[in-house]
Order: sequence, then structure tokens, then C-alpha cells
Amino acid sequence: MPALNVEFSDRELEDLRQIAKERGTSMKALVREAAAADIARHRALQEGAEAFRRFFASHADEFAAAFPDDEPRAEGAGRAA
Repeated sequence: MPALNVEFSDRELEDLRQIAKERGTSMKALVREAAAADIARHRALQEGAEAFRRFFASHADEFAAAFPDDEPRAEGAGRAA
């Protein structure tokens, strides 16, 4: 399995040691779990944003009718000739 060397400050390293000890796990497992959780969170946010974009696009006319003041102005609208 590929590996990654990560540098921590002395304080961060001591905190990681303490947390790992409190949880009864290794520092390696603790850091891997944190990274995996962040990856899962990032993927979930991306999926949620994409679901929102699809929903918004499929209901664009309804949103435009409900919130006409939030619609972008047409190019050149309101300008005197």
C-alpha cells in the first residue's frame, strides 16, 4: 500500500500521541481514520452540491417565478439608448 510521510509540529505530535493513547489505538490508525473521514466528508459535500445543482436546474422556472428579484438582469436591460 502506498504511504505518505506527514510532518507535524512537536505540539501536534504530542497531542496525537495523547489522543491515540486515550482511544487505545495507534497514531498511524488515528491519522488514517481522520484522513479517511475527511475524504468521506469531501465526497459527501461534492455529491450534495451536485444533487442541489440538478434540483435547482430542473426547477429553474419555479425558482425564477418565486424569486423574480433574484433573477439576473437581461443584458442591456434598463439602459437608455
